[in-house]
Amino acid sequence: MSKNLQDYRQSYEKSELLESSIPDNPFTLFEQWFNETEAEGGSGEVNAMTIATVGLDGFPKSRVVLLKSYSKDGFIFYTNFNSEKGKSIASNPRVCLSFFWPSTERQVIVKGMVEKVDEETATEYYHSRPRGSQLGAWASPQSSEIASREVLEENLAEVEQKYEGKEVPKPQHWGGYIVKPLNIEFWQGRKNRLHDRITFNLEDAKWNSKRLAP
Repeated sequence: MSKNLQDYRQSYEKSELLESSIPDNPFTLFEQWFNETEAEGGSGEVNAMTIATVGLDGFPKSRVVLLKSYSKDGFIFYTNFNSEKGKSIASNPRVCLSFFWPSTERQVIVKGMVEKVDEETATEYYHSRPRGSQLGAWASPQSSEIASREVLEENLAEVEQKYEGKEVPKPQHWGGYIVKPLNIEFWQGRKNRLHDRITFNLEDAKWNSKRLAP
């Protein structure tokens, strides 16, 4: 089975990224791009991001998670600590995030160190989730092998019964991570594949920017 994809092409001509228009702080530019992409409305879940970790087997692995908040301190997402990604992070806290927003022809890549958020922050977010999502955190032994779909349905039925009429407590194995960036690269698609790439590096608590060739 094969398929030739050589004619899959798109010319990027919507915008530009020039040194004269970039702020000193990359979080300011991230917020601008995030808001513009959200307003444009064509990128689905604008907070969807790919996180790449290095697994216990030495291989990198990427998967999509949802960004739940960001600030000058970093980017926060939530997951099961016992999952494959959780074990990878515990072993190697160096991670990479990437956002791809085709509707605005933009990409943002973040390299940084990750650490857990405090229990108070994680608990507050957990209880803001739909009740079904709270129960799902108990029902799914994330990344573990299971015999069938029915295992999940049975687990969910058990926790639904256990917490019927009660508040669902946050599991100790579930919480948040914050990625504290050391490098943030902004990619703006341009015509003739001469894309704009501006990268910010954190050096001595100060952000320095430079242009990279596409």
